[in-house]
Amino acid sequence: MSAATNIASVHARQVFDSRGRPTVEVEVALQGGAVGRASAPSGASTGRHEAHELRDGDPSAHVGRGVQKAVTAVNSEITRTLAGKDASNQPEIDALMRALDGTESLDRLGANAVLPTSLAVCRASASAQAMPLYRYIALLSGNGNPSMPMPMVNILSGGAHATHGMDLQDFLVAPIGARSFDEALRMVFDVRRAADKVLARYGLPTLLADEGGLSPGCKRVTDALDLMVEAMQTAGLRPGRDAAIAIDIAASGLFVAGKYELRNESVRLSSGDMIASVLEWRRSYPVMSVEDALHEDDWDGWSKLTSAAVGLQVVGDDLFATNVARIQKGIRIGAANTVLIKLNQNGTLSGTLDAMAQARRGGFATIVSARSGETEDSFIADLAVGTSAGQIKIGSVRTSERMAKYNQLVRIGEDMSVSYAIARSDKK
Repeated sequence: MSAATNIASVHARQVFDSRGRPTVEVEVALQGGAVGRASAPSGASTGRHEAHELRDGDPSAHVGRGVQKAVTAVNSEITRTLAGKDASNQPEIDALMRALDGTESLDRLGANAVLPTSLAVCRASASAQAMPLYRYIALLSGNGNPSMPMPMVNILSGGAHATHGMDLQDFLVAPIGARSFDEALRMVFDVRRAADKVLARYGLPTLLADEGGLSPGCKRVTDALDLMVEAMQTAGLRPGRDAAIAIDIAASGLFVAGKYELRNESVRLSSGDMIASVLEWRRSYPVMSVEDALHEDDWDGWSKLTSAAVGLQVVGDDLFATNVARIQKGIRIGAANTVLIKLNQNGTLSGTLDAMAQARRGGFATIVSARSGETEDSFIADLAVGTSAGQIKIGSVRTSERMAKYNQLVRIGEDMSVSYAIARSDKK
């Protein structure tokens, strides 16, 4: 590339996410005039193997959640390091920032400083080359056939996303019978509207959780599963054929003194008990996917679950933390068969693409995911399409920070050369 793609300036600011908490937004300008902007999301139920999110810790400003330290890191050290560098060389840009930080988990500068810079560089370079972002990401990932992902959409929420009103974190609908992205969206909207009606019929709360899911406060897991089935049927869909259930257990948040505590049910489960519960839920309900069913370091339990749950999509989130080495271990010992992909768990775009490539080499499926604390940045929509991830978890079809991403997928879907990636049949 010419000097037009060399970085002219990098600027960060403190902005606010969907929970009203500070986060970092970065703008990168290139010498040719192209500009890219991106922001960092933030999780509520976070694994201990994720890249580090740097907060100020000053209780007098945003109860310690300020990000001025990360902003300063971008506007000083990162700016000096990237000045004049070629934005079209994404791996070099990301490697420079990792080397500058000097720690494995970006503890010094913070992933919330490095990641938005990485994404803004990518956007600026795509703009400079007059390429849609999803096409440019496809180029970076070596993918010659971008595709639209199947949306997995929050309907009912608990756990850390809803002040633990339910033990498990999320119950999602997966439109497995859809044959286009438009049809998939219509189906999930129908289920979401039907769920409102079903909860109202039973006099249950219809308050919204962090990601826009409904928070009815079911005491038992099976109560929530029953509501999911009824919502599908009310929407005119056939459970298990047109639509299926995906569960995000977020088990690390339930793990206390070696046991999994389902506080609302007043039970404490061993690893074996939790595996048995997952298998029973699958036998009794149209469950096609289970995420974070066990603690993030219970490797032996994960292998046992995956071996026992033939045909079930077994998803590792906290288990893998979008980390190549942890994904390699999972592949080696048969722990899970699907990797949840979160940009801020890794800290750079290049590292995230490496994690997705590693998953694919091992025969694992991938799901690109948002976080509970999101902004209007729609980058993950383009990431899911550009990498042909197959599935995407954005949150419910409510609230503008979620809809920004769904709407970007709608725009991308106007490109008739981009097909719809039906979920892999062996994972249904």
